[in-house]
Amino acid sequence: FYIRGCPKHTFLMHADDDLKSMFVGTVMRKIKSRTWKKHRYFRLQEDCMTIWYKSKKAANAHSTSVREGHQSEVLLSIADEFPPDRCFTLVFRGRRGNLDLVAESAGEAQSWIKGIRKLIDNLENMGQREKLDQWICDWFKKADKNRDGQMNFKEVRDLLKMMNVDMNEHHALRLFTMADKSQSGTLEDDEFVLFYKMLTQREDVLRVFQEYSGNGQKLTLQDLKDFLREEQLHEDGIQQYALKLIERYEPSDTARMLQAMTFDGFLMYLTSPEGSIFNPSMVELYQDMTQPLCHYFISSSHNTYLLEDQIRGHSSVEGYIRALKRGCRCVEVDCWDGPNGEPIVYHGHTFTSKIFFKDVVTVLGNYAFKVLVLSDGNTTVLASQYPVILSIENHCSVEQQKLMAQHLTQILGDKLLKSPLDGKILISLPSPEDLKGKILLKGKKIGGLEDGMNGVVDDPLMGEKSKQHLSKELSDCVVYCKSVHFSGFKHSQIHSKFYEISSFTESKARKHIREAGAEFVLHNVRQLSRVYPSGLRTDSSNFNPQDMWNAGCQIVALNFQTAGVEMDQNDGLFSQNGHCGYILKPAFMRKIDERFDPENPQNDGYKPLSLSIQVISGQQLPKVNMKEGSIIDPLVRVEIHGVPLDQAKQETRYIDNNGFNPVWYDTLQFTIHVPELALVRFVVEDYDKTSKNDFVGQFTLPFTCIQPGYRHIHLLSKDGTSITPSSLFVNVRITNVN
Repeated sequence: FYIRGCPKHTFLMHADDDLKSMFVGTVMRKIKSRTWKKHRYFRLQEDCMTIWYKSKKAANAHSTSVREGHQSEVLLSIADEFPPDRCFTLVFRGRRGNLDLVAESAGEAQSWIKGIRKLIDNLENMGQREKLDQWICDWFKKADKNRDGQMNFKEVRDLLKMMNVDMNEHHALRLFTMADKSQSGTLEDDEFVLFYKMLTQREDVLRVFQEYSGNGQKLTLQDLKDFLREEQLHEDGIQQYALKLIERYEPSDTARMLQAMTFDGFLMYLTSPEGSIFNPSMVELYQDMTQPLCHYFISSSHNTYLLEDQIRGHSSVEGYIRALKRGCRCVEVDCWDGPNGEPIVYHGHTFTSKIFFKDVVTVLGNYAFKVLVLSDGNTTVLASQYPVILSIENHCSVEQQKLMAQHLTQILGDKLLKSPLDGKILISLPSPEDLKGKILLKGKKIGGLEDGMNGVVDDPLMGEKSKQHLSKELSDCVVYCKSVHFSGFKHSQIHSKFYEISSFTESKARKHIREAGAEFVLHNVRQLSRVYPSGLRTDSSNFNPQDMWNAGCQIVALNFQTAGVEMDQNDGLFSQNGHCGYILKPAFMRKIDERFDPENPQNDGYKPLSLSIQVISGQQLPKVNMKEGSIIDPLVRVEIHGVPLDQAKQETRYIDNNGFNPVWYDTLQFTIHVPELALVRFVVEDYDKTSKNDFVGQFTLPFTCIQPGYRHIHLLSKDGTSITPSSLFVNVRITNVN
């Protein structure tokens, strides 16, 4: 491993024409609006990860994707001025705004687009070891102030502070001297790597390794099998699995030939996806997708067009793109009469900005089931292929409704579901599998499905149509999601149709759960329910979605633009099953003859579990206060989100001044009464005795996706993006409660 210049990236740069031209740099227009268009000089830095312009950091390639042409609102607004082949957009993960650029020529634009995609691809395909090497390389560059490729002791001391390490000077000097093999008074290349390895020596993992190693130097195949069986609770095919781990993670050729694992290989395994707390087999699509639509929780967004608050916030098609890319499968539009007969979308009677309905539909058509065709002919699926529900809050006149129907039909084409599948009326909703690649409209409808199938058509000026102030054309676009007023559980049990859906404010939903929880669950076995935030949440805050999932509500609409525990829960629930936006509800929530009350869940199959989590250590936790010399005092809180009986939280003690490698060995115990509905959230905070603790990182996952044993938890930032290599090391035990 070489620090200076990070050779892998240097090789990339010299071997690729696109990267070479990016490294030289280009003058492009940065576009903020129709009137703000300024020339800026852009250049790829030597790390092949950072793009700089006018001495300001603009973007990290590993945290972006790139769109070609007029694929942002800003670039669409200047489409008459610059052709699409010169335009592209850098899109950032999380909640950061886009960077819209116009190159001087189509060739130049292509060079940057292809170059950035190669860099993103390279970063996303890095192994754990490469990521760590890259991380070490980055730290070296930050600390090497005079850029001479060497680090003196003062630079090392400054580096330790940057890395969240509070180490006394004597110990730091001892490590420095041990690493300085050349006795030059500076560290370079391999000497810095050695210093880093001494600094990050994992005594916690070494203790586990030596417990199972016969000679303390390696794990034989039998040693590894014993560890996997006794600690990681693997059962089937353990010999093949142990051999696979050695082949995949053991860096020593000699050890691999001996079918053994060294400490380095053991550590690589424990920090890999297979050593993660999240069961890798459940990250992929693994659930039955052929059940009726109402048998799934569906990732859902509220007022999707808003990027900020509900009163003065900016409306943008970008909200739809971000939500869809995040796995959302139900988006919302509020439609109002617009100028020149063209319907608009905004939060009515507020100061939020306005966008055209047709632009929202265009984005939906482009991004609902997005598949990227790569230059080598292969394809990458960027979004789930399961159905998207477009929930329409309709305030338009009949005339503009006709235009809405026209836009939906013309822009979406075959993607829009306009009639029952196979021309048949079923007795229950079709499945996500049946509806793959389809967009379903949720809105008011004249009459029912049966009327249209039997050839019954209302006179447009008479009866139900005139009362509802609804155009037939828009009504005909609604098939399986007819919006109806909720008149009580008894009424819906007798009169409701399977294709009808009712919406509830969060407070109404809570009232029904409190007063008739079991009836609400049964209602949701038969048909869809949507729950949305209170109108009082003008700051776009969110309610607790878990309460609604506990009652089987499928469409729990959240403000995706607002980070916090509620979106962590949503991301956690939908992080399984291939991020497809659909999660099969537990069996007891899908049966008409079962009675499950979330407020009192001890039913016939009641089997509580005991969850024991020993929080062992943390690794390279990020700084939250950038003041010089400031180092965090981390604590870990584990929260259980589930039925009321399961709601619980416990935390470790805090560790003074160590965000780099804090050690706790604190054990937290929980009883889980309904494991099928429980989420487990790990939160790291910087303890402050005088004010509110600062957030450091978190990770949320379904209880059913937990792998027991010694596991790493790879932490995420507030907006759900990775903060490599920050992690926690834990030992998890799940047992039956006697």
